[in-house]
Order: sequence, then C-alpha cells, then structure tokens
Amino acid sequence: MTSAHPRPNAEHAFTVQAALAWAQQQGVTRLEAQVLLLHSAGQGLHDRAWLLSHGPDTLAPTVHQTFQNQVARRVSHEPVAYITGQKEFFDLPLHVDARVLDPRADTEVLVEWALSCLADVPAPHVVDLGTGSGAIALALKHSRPQADVWAVDLSADALAVAQANAHRLALPITWRQGSWCAALGDAQFDAIVSNPPYVADHDPHLQTLRHEPLRALASGHDGLDDIRQIVQQAGAHLRPGGWLLLEHGFDQALAVHDMLMNAGFEQVQSRPDLAGILRCSGGRWPTMK
Repeated sequence: MTSAHPRPNAEHAFTVQAALAWAQQQGVTRLEAQVLLLHSAGQGLHDRAWLLSHGPDTLAPTVHQTFQNQVARRVSHEPVAYITGQKEFFDLPLHVDARVLDPRADTEVLVEWALSCLADVPAPHVVDLGTGSGAIALALKHSRPQADVWAVDLSADALAVAQANAHRLALPITWRQGSWCAALGDAQFDAIVSNPPYVADHDPHLQTLRHEPLRALASGHDGLDDIRQIVQQAGAHLRPGGWLLLEHGFDQALAVHDMLMNAGFEQVQSRPDLAGILRCSGGRWPTMK
C-alpha cells in the first residue's frame, strides 16, 4: 500500500464518486474504499446501492473528514475491521478491535472442515483453542446449535471481545482462560479446532501486521512453537476417533503433517484455503490405542 497523497481540500465540494477515486489513489482497494465511505456516512457496510444512488452527491464536511481519517489509517496498514469495528465471519456479524486478530475468510475453511468431521456426531463436544474474537467457536455453535462448544484464550482482553460477541449473538459458549489444552482440565472432545499463532518471530510480514496483537501472530523461530504444544497435548483431550484441526502458514503443511503422524494421529490430511494453498492440516485420534 502506498503512502498517502495530499488530502483534498475539505472546504471544496467532494462527491461520493470523487471520494472513492481519491481513496484508491492512496492505495486503498475499491472494496475497502466503499466500506470505509459507507461507515463514515453511517450507512450499512454492504449498502452498495447507496453508493450508486448518491454518487454525484456532495459529502457533508464531517463525513468527508471522517473518511479521510479512516483512509489514512488504512494506508498505515490498520485492518478495515478495526476501523469499522465490524467483521463478518461465516455470515455472523462480529465486533473486532485491536485486542484480537482480524478474522480472515480463509479460516472459514477450518470451520467447514470441522463441521464435516462432526456431521455424524449427534451432540458434539468441540473446543476452539485461541479463540480471539470467538469467530470459530461462534460459527460452530451457530451451525450446530446442539453442540457443546468451548473456547479458550490466554488473553483476558480477547475473551472479553469473544464473550461480548457471544452475548450479542445469543450463542452460549463455555469459556476458559489459559494456555492451549492446559485450560481444559480433564475434559475430552470430539474435535479440537485452532487457528494458533504460526508466523516466525522475524518474519518481515509482521511489520504490515503491526496493528494486530503480536502474541496472536508470532510463534518462535519457525512459527511452529504453539502448534507443537497443541499437537503434543491434544491426544489427552480427544475422544476415540476425535479430530484435531489446525490452521497454519502457507509453507507449513508438511511440517504439521509430520508432527501429527509422529504424535499418533491417523487419517492425517491437509485442506487448501481460498487461494488453493494448503492452509489447514489435521488428523484423527485412533479409536483404539
């Protein structure tokens, strides 16, 4: 994303169309510019009809100024979800802020995989480790109302965001604060699902993610420290035939596959994200040990 060009003079007339064109000149995508302008104008974030019908209209000075400020924030790599305070995940409207990761659409692949693994379990017991905004846990509960869904996070701030989302969506979840499976006591599950930190500590991409909580992104010299812990701990908390499903980095599928095999998991496999990159790997705990 490029650095911001000088802002238009707020004293001059500035139409909706011109505002969107200016934002794209700054390096903001067309879709992001539309979302930010709708948010600045107090409209629904998906109300493209409003943008079309008001294209020639002049923006009110307060809306114009708000929009310019929000574009500047986006140019500095702040996620759009933090700027608007909203993110849709698996058709659920979530509140997100800098206390949690911005949920990515690719993580919906992990939810879909979990739902397919649990399809034949009448009332599955499932836990989301490192829940953040609660996105995975809430998507699972919304899709399978009879499921007993738990969610774990080490961060009290993240749990506060997730619990607020659950309350607003009226989706009951069992919450636990702690580090990975250590927070589960002696509970056992039909599936353990996690999108843990998986970026290497010195990965240059962290600079563009600086607005998001580092502890939810980075995980050791190779990015796999937290995944190693989860794989090592998960077997003690899986029912026979239960699944461990993990999101990971674009180049980590083979390493995670080997970890799962070495830990005794069966039917180890990986799933691609929306770009066709192997983004999730998982395995099934043996039915007999």
